[in-house]
This record gives sequence, structure tokens and C-alpha cells, in this order.
Amino acid sequence: MNNHVYDALESERVVFRKSSYSGENGQCVEVGQAADGGRWLRDSKNPAGPTVRVAEGEWDAFIRGVKDGQFD
Repeated sequence: MNNHVYDALESERVVFRKSSYSGENGQCVEVGQAADGGRWLRDSKNPAGPTVRVAEGEWDAFIRGVKDGQFD
């Protein structure tokens, strides 16, 4: 099966959530866990729109960077 098609089908089954720190302005990123440990990302204003998938290692590196203050 084509990976792109598989990814699109998988993202439709993912349970997305947004941070409890998100405000009510609707400008949030929602995150869902991929079957292989990666993450799916989407815009909360457009849940039916495109999704972006990041590999587990990329997600882990991003989270470490956030915790280390690299994006402050």
C-alpha cells in the first residue's frame, strides 16, 4: 500500500487533543499519536484539513527542545 494513502487513512482514526493551556481563540495545534510512536498534527480551526506527520525521534527532539527552552 502507498505510504501516503496509509498515512491519510491512519490520521482519520487518530484521536487528536489540544493543550489544556490553549485559549479560546481557536488558534491551536492539535496532536494525535501515530501507530508507530510518531505524532500527527493539525490546525484546530480546520480539523478536516491537512495533517502533518512527524516521526517519533523528531517529536522527541522537539519536546526536549521545548523543555530546554530552545524556543523561548
